[in-house]
Amino acid sequence: MTFVIRLKYFFEKYGFHVSSRLADKLGMRANSVRLFFIYISFVTAGLWFGVYLTLAFWIRLKDLVRAKRSSVFDL
Repeated sequence: MTFVIRLKYFFEKYGFHVSSRLADKLGMRANSVRLFFIYISFVTAGLWFGVYLTLAFWIRLKDLVRAKRSSVFDL
């Protein structure tokens, strides 16, 4: 359990330091920079989920249009 706590402390110390340094360079608050990264991660994940749903719908539609027919009389 102490390894997990040390790992968490390491990421908090050096991970948040990146966003605070970036905020200092941009003249913003570090909290706003962190929220920006959180929002961007949700947007990009949602974008690819939307692409996945679109492709799944497209493949399903293709299968419905191009159904296999066993004979000419099934038209």
